Amino acid sequence: MRTKSLIALVAAILATSLTCNAVVHPNIGDVTTSTDGKLKITFAGRIQNFSPSMTESYDTDINSPKSANITPDGKKYYINSLEGRVTIAYDMATNKKLKTIHHDFTDENSKHLWAPSSGLFKWHKQWEKPNTFMGKPVEGAFSHGGRYLWVPYFRRTFDLNAIEPSAMAVIDTRCDSIIRLFETGPLPKMLATSHDSKTLAVTHWGDNTIGLIDISSNNPKDWHYTKMLVVDYILPLNFGTSKKINRNNHSGYCLRGTAFTPDDKYIIVCCMGGSGGLAVIDAQKQEYLGRITGMMSNVRHILIRDGYIYLSVNAAGYVQRIKFDEFMNVAKNMTNQKGSISGWENCKVGAGARTIEFSPSGKYIFAACNDASCVSVIDTRTMKKIADVPADSYPVGLDVSNDGKTVIITSQEHTTNGHDYGGQAVDIFHIEYAEPEPVIPAPKTADSDSATVAAKENGNGNASSSNAIMNWLSTTTGKVTAGALAAVLIAAIAVPVSMRRKNKK
Repeated sequence: MRTKSLIALVAAILATSLTCNAVVHPNIGDVTTSTDGKLKITFAGRIQNFSPSMTESYDTDINSPKSANITPDGKKYYINSLEGRVTIAYDMATNKKLKTIHHDFTDENSKHLWAPSSGLFKWHKQWEKPNTFMGKPVEGAFSHGGRYLWVPYFRRTFDLNAIEPSAMAVIDTRCDSIIRLFETGPLPKMLATSHDSKTLAVTHWGDNTIGLIDISSNNPKDWHYTKMLVVDYILPLNFGTSKKINRNNHSGYCLRGTAFTPDDKYIIVCCMGGSGGLAVIDAQKQEYLGRITGMMSNVRHILIRDGYIYLSVNAAGYVQRIKFDEFMNVAKNMTNQKGSISGWENCKVGAGARTIEFSPSGKYIFAACNDASCVSVIDTRTMKKIADVPADSYPVGLDVSNDGKTVIITSQEHTTNGHDYGGQAVDIFHIEYAEPEPVIPAPKTADSDSATVAAKENGNGNASSSNAIMNWLSTTTGKVTAGALAAVLIAAIAVPVSMRRKNKK
């Protein structure tokens, strides 16, 4: 009996191991119909880096793609390629690559991009050239109606154990160029923009801190940090720089999903590690209020809508929700920065629930399920799963278009025992609804600022000729001749005029 039990145990372990390493690549054209018959989901296309023989979809810029961000107007989408160190812009209608934005900087060529130091981030050692690095783009968040895309870097490439301040780029989506760089805390992963586009929250996975940036101006040069907030304690980063450690397991609370409440008065942050829970911040007073537990552990992503808070639970593979007012009542009445709330509704989805997102109506939630290699769909009216849609292995990032008809996911690379496994793909799904979904209108974008409108990009795609003109004017301290000034003014006028003519064609 003992021998049979041992054999069964070994067989189970082997089966689990094989399942974890099995790589799935669904066929283009595969169709999944929801159990209620109200959704038809078609695997419409992919962009991949796992098979050179599939020439039409092969793209070497796709290297462990981490996140997808569809513009609010639904015209473009961006893929953050973590190990490729690039952000790629694609046309939504054709999936044609529009631009590859490289996160490759030197102290010399990026000097004009950096915002002034905030003084909030401390270095452990003095580096000769701290701004010479390649950045690993993680997540993204739009601000100013979609005019800007903010992209944080997992770490600077020279920072082996992510103990130093990292960085974050601001991409102007009109020209797909980096127009500003900000310092951040260690391991910034998640971003959230307030609904009024006045505040950006940067959540640092690496040390239990959250940075707040004032972005209320339409001029990027005015943006600045206002506060650094601490969730319970700052994690000591005494890991050294010679031997690499796994920072996924040595990062305190592993702060992740971040969301402003609908009235922008509070920020709620998922604590994916440690003793878990949700951290609550008073956004108006810029104060940390405390941490609430009672939900499952290992919460990764958060959504707030229609009177509910929704969470993705990674390890257990669930989506949970609770009434927003009930949660906030506990948040406002915590004792010693601690609170607990029960009564969560649970929906079992695929294993490894990562990014979640609503359809435009809020009737459905799409969940990227990493370990199950699928996208699960939930009907929020019943909190029941109605579909599991096969996807390229290890889906992690996900976004839904403003008309709900397109879902884009990123399938990352996994490394186990020195071998690479995983989807290495971007999957495009088309959704047909029996009940028509509304189209979320595109918000107004920020007014053009002459310092950042890029009419002609330089070779690195990190600045523009108009930007250079304005930088020259703002920094020139000597005398300017009448002829030189006239030339600059003519150029400043000619560029936008020519752009307008081009746009009318």
